[in-house]
Amino acid sequence: MEGTMRAMVLHAPGQPLRAETRPIPRPGPQEVLLRVHACAVCRTDLHVVDGELPRPKLPLIPGHEIVATVVEVGDEVLGVEEGTRVGVPWLGWTCGQCRFCVSGRENLCDYARFTGYQVDGGYAEYAVAHHRFCFPLPANYSDVHAAPLMCAGLIGFRSLRLSGEGERLGLYGFGAAAHVLIQVARHRKRRVFAFTRPGDEEGQRFARELGAVWAGGSDVLPPEPLDAAILFAPVGALVPAALRAVDKGGVVVCGGIHMSDVPSFPYSLLWEERVVRSVANLTRSDAMDFLVLAPSVPVRTEVRVFPLSEANEALTALREGQVRGAAVLDTSR
Repeated sequence: MEGTMRAMVLHAPGQPLRAETRPIPRPGPQEVLLRVHACAVCRTDLHVVDGELPRPKLPLIPGHEIVATVVEVGDEVLGVEEGTRVGVPWLGWTCGQCRFCVSGRENLCDYARFTGYQVDGGYAEYAVAHHRFCFPLPANYSDVHAAPLMCAGLIGFRSLRLSGEGERLGLYGFGAAAHVLIQVARHRKRRVFAFTRPGDEEGQRFARELGAVWAGGSDVLPPEPLDAAILFAPVGALVPAALRAVDKGGVVVCGGIHMSDVPSFPYSLLWEERVVRSVANLTRSDAMDFLVLAPSVPVRTEVRVFPLSEANEALTALREGQVRGAAVLDTSR
């Protein structure tokens, strides 16, 4: 396809994105060209833009929660047809041959490439993606409401899988991921305890509206011990706080790609078979399972929509905690 597109481009970490007109990219043999309809704004985008994740491709079009229509397919593409609406996540390509890929752990691929980090992402009217990492989306979600499913939903779902089956689940940081995950957890009969920034009464009210049995500041203990806690806030000091909150044998899952340093803490917090673990990326199996599950719950996303040209404002709103649910860029505006 010939022509030009609008894009928001990062030229150096710490600088605002620039609005640019660029040629529409051409798909490679195993890639598809996508007409982007919406792209959710993720905290990982902030880590990239703010320079907390090293060595991004530059210049870079950020964005990895893409909802788009396939408009052109490469010569070697199988199973993806023009006209299909798809979602594209953070994990953009894996080698399929390293020891992690062949053992069902492609999320840890030694050679993985990531959307909106090492390859251009969805803060643009068009994007290219590898056909193996494009997923058909449930029809009953609009474009802007489907976009948060592609990272907030997927990473939250993988975090839940790694947290075990305990009934009492704590969620630290009640943003895009937590507002999706609480719906899945309640569907599975789990009781959710929500932790926000101290004094964030609006965030705590939002959590209770979505069914949290308790909501409070991250600086206090819940009214009863937890079986597991998932940390979405990128604050290392929450790790010992969560360890204090979980019961013997409890699991603390760190759900972000970046976190400030974890402070030292006494071994007694870890003793009695408590576990601290991280979540890295996702697998295609995670994506396919979650996109079947979401409409059956049904998961409903709350979004604040920004025009593509206001990507910097969306990032600022997310950074300052001013987004209820998820921020989403509408590329038609």
